[in-house]
Amino acid sequence: MKVPYVLADAAVVAKRNIIKIKRVPDLLVFTTLSPIMFVLLFAYVFGGAINVGGSAASSQAYREFLIAGIFAQTVIFGATITGAGLAEDVKKGVIDRFRSLPMAPSAVLTGRTLSDVVNNIIVLVVMSLTGLLVGWRIHGTFWEAAAGYGLLLVFAYAISWIMAWIGMLVPSPEVVNNASFIVIFPLTFVANTFVPLETLPAALQPFAEWNPVSAVTQAARELFGNIPPGTPAPTAWPLLHPEVYTLIWTVVTLAVFIPIANAQYRRSTSR
Repeated sequence: MKVPYVLADAAVVAKRNIIKIKRVPDLLVFTTLSPIMFVLLFAYVFGGAINVGGSAASSQAYREFLIAGIFAQTVIFGATITGAGLAEDVKKGVIDRFRSLPMAPSAVLTGRTLSDVVNNIIVLVVMSLTGLLVGWRIHGTFWEAAAGYGLLLVFAYAISWIMAWIGMLVPSPEVVNNASFIVIFPLTFVANTFVPLETLPAALQPFAEWNPVSAVTQAARELFGNIPPGTPAPTAWPLLHPEVYTLIWTVVTLAVFIPIANAQYRRSTSR
């Protein structure tokens, strides 16, 4: 099937999923409540005890340091909606209805992942407003900030394709949610999302330095201008070139998981 037809079919599927956000608003509400809670807890409960930039009185500095990490964690957890949503569609027979329509099979996963980009944009807007309320500010230029948000979104889009593969591999929303949590929760915490890397145990630091979550968080902090004064310069290559590392990781992930997710979709729907 020609690419324009595939994209047109994907746009229809994406529209269907975006309308679902409107009709089931509690999906969006609970997606945003969790990161808002994290912002308030870390900013006001733990912020005074966590030292960044070498300054003892660094509550404000920590809040600016924190927000990029919250953004990264939020879009990653937001990407898990892809897998859970696809598993739910399989369970309810929606995928079988798609099979009966004259549409490209690849449009189902493409449309699903594209609609979740829209979901992440909405969540990032809500999180940015929350950050402004607790004292976070963007000190970079408009284009640097736009690049920061763009990196977060393309990173989340790559995660969405991993989740799409899992959603078709394990067609049970409960199992997808539990499996995603077990993997993603450690990834987002064994990183520079909430604390400086030098505060982690020595055994965990190499993993955290090469963790793509650390790279996208570092890139967002640099582009937003949220690196606290006095912060030690990173030594690992991914954190010295976080934008490049994030893009490399994103391209490789998409190149691997788009074909295997679509292959798994064809296997799952041919049963």
